[in-house]
Amino acid sequence: MNDTNPSVTEADLHAYADGQLPETTRARIEAFLADNPDEAAMVAAWQAQNGAIRSMFAGYEQAKDTDPLLVVPPRAAPSGSKRWAIAAAALVVFALGAVSGHYGPALLEKPELQLAGAETLPKQAETAFAVYAAEVRHPVEVFANEETHLATWLGKRLAIQNLKIPNLQPLGFKLVGGRLLPVDGRPGAMFMYENQAGERLTVLVGRNTDNRTTSFRFASSGNVETFYWIDGELGYAVTGEISRETLRKVAEECYKQFPS
Repeated sequence: MNDTNPSVTEADLHAYADGQLPETTRARIEAFLADNPDEAAMVAAWQAQNGAIRSMFAGYEQAKDTDPLLVVPPRAAPSGSKRWAIAAAALVVFALGAVSGHYGPALLEKPELQLAGAETLPKQAETAFAVYAAEVRHPVEVFANEETHLATWLGKRLAIQNLKIPNLQPLGFKLVGGRLLPVDGRPGAMFMYENQAGERLTVLVGRNTDNRTTSFRFASSGNVETFYWIDGELGYAVTGEISRETLRKVAEECYKQFPS
């Protein structure tokens, strides 16, 4: 970063690239970029990437006649004391091999999802996995050697205090890094992991203030499996071309380590 204008931070540049700055602030950033061609090129690359991702997910922005059916009266989220009991019960069901695809209703009394977050989340997770897991040189924006910076940056973008990136090394998966990407039209985070065999998995995190209940489900697309859940305002999805049993263990570990 050029020291001639120390008030312009990397966060400012990301917000500018995402179109989230007021007009007065945008003018200041544009003046800075005019004097700093390296930073200007970097921001242009971010904007191009944002445009490509928006195009990829454009189908989710199309309104449908059935959209009103996805909205139901709100329910209170489970209390903190009951939260882990519900999760543990869910994971037991998965371990026993239930394959109905409707695990949430089996675990919660009249479970309800207020919005289509639970419907769109697995597809977005599968798409992100397909796009980035195959990348050799640029699978992530920030690599694991900057894990602290990665957690701070994405925590601010998702408004998650003290975001902790799950440690999956006990399960044989080492952090590759992470990146910012849209989830339901809002800033989301993706973390990528890899085992010694070169198998990769991704963990997607998104925020939707309309979500209230907790639900646990599996989704399949060819050889790609996704385990996802909604916990309050946050949605999580673990995706990979690995067995459901391994995916379940990874998801359980992520659930323990992510903020509630």
